[in-house]
Amino acid sequence: MMTIIFFILFFMIFGRLLGFAFKATWGIMKFLFYIVFLPFILVGMVAYGFAFIALPILLIIGVVGLLRTA
Repeated sequence: MMTIIFFILFFMIFGRLLGFAFKATWGIMKFLFYIVFLPFILVGMVAYGFAFIALPILLIIGVVGLLRTA
């Protein structure tokens, strides 16, 4: 009986920790994408001749960024 209660409480606690880990990972990946990867992707697109795609993406992201801070 004590073993069953132990396992139930064990999975409740570590289930919450697992959920927190997924939320933290998602937040870190969003930060890395917007701050690190996106500028490198845009610079790479311009360097390889895809400026006609990179510039509209940059404009859209800039407008959305301005609207979100206002």
